[in-house]
Amino acid sequence: MFRRTLTITLIASLILSLALAPSALAKSKAEKEAEFAAKVKAGIAKLGVGPEAKLTVKLRDKTKLTGYVSQIGEDSFVIADAGTGATTEVAYPNVTQVKGNNLSLGAAIAIGVAAAGATLLILFLIAKSKGA
Repeated sequence: MFRRTLTITLIASLILSLALAPSALAKSKAEKEAEFAAKVKAGIAKLGVGPEAKLTVKLRDKTKLTGYVSQIGEDSFVIADAGTGATTEVAYPNVTQVKGNNLSLGAAIAIGVAAAGATLLILFLIAKSKGA
């Protein structure tokens, strides 16, 4: 009974997600770039400023910068190299990829709890299927 209910629920959610999915609107290249720059800006702001805000940035000209965020501005941010102390100002539209590694303690705990919960759910479903 449980498996049947779970199966019906999953099928219904898949059908609804396909039926209610918004159609993709065509955006110009400039709009896509502006949207991506806004996401980069939000991500940098979330990462924060200081030596604990480490990141790696790839730019449009294929260069790769590694260090930490030392300043955040309206149109750009500054990356300081941890080893040399050299700073580089980077405009948000020039960024193609950002990788930051600044997980807060709360985020790390949330990831651990989610993984433990998923493991317990899988074990419960396996035990339930063997008992049926």
